[in-house]
Amino acid sequence: MSQVQAQALPQHQTSAPHPEHDEPRALAPVREAWPPRPGSSGAWPPGQHAPGRRSPVQSGPGPGAPGRTSPRDGLGRAAPRPAPAVFGRHILVVGADAGDGLSHQLRRHGHTCTGAAHGGAALQAYGSADLVLLDLELPDLDGLEVCRAIRSVSRVPLIIVTSRESEIDCVLGLQAGADDYVTRPFGIRELMARIEAVVRRAQWQPAAAAGPAQEIRHGRLRIEVGSREVSVDGTPVTLTRKEFDLLCLLAQHPDTVVPRRQLLQQVWGDSWSRRTVDTHVSSVRGKLGDPGWIITVRGVGFRLGTV
Repeated sequence: MSQVQAQALPQHQTSAPHPEHDEPRALAPVREAWPPRPGSSGAWPPGQHAPGRRSPVQSGPGPGAPGRTSPRDGLGRAAPRPAPAVFGRHILVVGADAGDGLSHQLRRHGHTCTGAAHGGAALQAYGSADLVLLDLELPDLDGLEVCRAIRSVSRVPLIIVTSRESEIDCVLGLQAGADDYVTRPFGIRELMARIEAVVRRAQWQPAAAAGPAQEIRHGRLRIEVGSREVSVDGTPVTLTRKEFDLLCLLAQHPDTVVPRRQLLQQVWGDSWSRRTVDTHVSSVRGKLGDPGWIITVRGVGFRLGTV
């Protein structure tokens, strides 16, 4: 090659690279450049993986994503996925909470919700609900009137959720037919527990006093256990579920003082407050027309009286 031709060539082609002066090339990651086994077709046998590469079982992300491997047990079999919990009820939320606030929390706990901002809408929608959450502050109707209207024609479980904290408001709400009374502020877990307790009590039917009999008579008081009807001198008395269960439990033990703790456990389960029994006893007395129907034994409990 002539001297003129050598000068025309690019600088990097005039001489061979020297290993001591050239910069080293960046090496590819080991896990990306894995060599095939010598003498093989380039594929590793099933169950084996190239050095530096993790098994799909070890490195696979969560199940369900495209191109990802499901979790497997120790034998290489696909691990069974847990079955989704089967629960949830259709809840009618009446009042200001009919928007995204409380309804969103209920949906997060597996329930489906229908909102009704007005009392008139609630009176049209309660028939398809498993439970009603009713605010007393409504723009068109009084919440207590809505409660009475629903209870007069339906046994759907109903919980009043309100900012009214006075005892008289609680008593009026329970007398109007509510199964429970919750005041703001409250925790969502407490509300979930009260919902399940109310539904559980709605599904429970107390046993009759003796054998297959479905009627309890105590003086002028008559209790039809099967149909859950109460009358005094033939005049019907409308009771809420908890009020009926309380009266029925006392009537099953007419000559016995039923301890307060037993009443709480058998009628209210795990959802009660300190004044729960006293409030309902007062309500039942008023509906029966005489406070003598339920006698308070101080420090012990209650027993059924005779009027």
